[in-house]
Amino acid sequence: MKQLALDIGIATGPSFDAFFAGPNEAALRHLQLWVGGAGQAVPHSPVPTYLWGESGSGKTHLLESVRVALREQGASVGWLHAGLLEPPEFDERWGAVLLDDVHLYTAVQQHAAFNWFVNAQSLQRGVVAAGALPPADLPLREDLRTRLGWGHVFHLQVLSESERRAVLRQAADARGVMLSDDVLDFMLHRFSRDLGSLMELLTQLDGYALQTQRAITIPLIRSMLESE
Repeated sequence: MKQLALDIGIATGPSFDAFFAGPNEAALRHLQLWVGGAGQAVPHSPVPTYLWGESGSGKTHLLESVRVALREQGASVGWLHAGLLEPPEFDERWGAVLLDDVHLYTAVQQHAAFNWFVNAQSLQRGVVAAGALPPADLPLREDLRTRLGWGHVFHLQVLSESERRAVLRQAADARGVMLSDDVLDFMLHRFSRDLGSLMELLTQLDGYALQTQRAITIPLIRSMLESE
């Protein structure tokens, strides 16, 4: 049976409303308040925020939610992630700088991130960063590592199985979809622990079930995977 590469985002796009906080409520509320002060494309506070936690804890979802919220307010942002091998120069029009997967940055990316950080701070622009490790353990140049850790730091936790189960059940109910306990067990134990990926799987299953005029069952899931 094929495995889905379930690292794709939620179909409706990342947003604060689509983020089930669970144990990460403090980080969510902090960022919501932070972007709430982002009038005139300048965030409320220039004090940096750093999110860390293992894969599936929601770091990138929250960063993307910040970007979406700022763009809705008319602000452009600088976005640096590990896949951007040649980062652009800092742009003074940016309302904020967002740095994702900082623990994976190359020397070139670290140089750019430090430059972006310093320029953002000098212009009283916000910085929100995320990585898999706490600031003290980041394998980065010292001047960047210490800057990432001097502001607000939040340790994000992966949702427990019971929390993920409750969210999936609620999302399915909202769609008018019946998920049996066996189907939920199969989804939770065979696929990514990342909630966004599980929600995307639910979206795919709902569409496939409608297309084939079948209820969502384990055989239906297997059939969908085999047809990929």
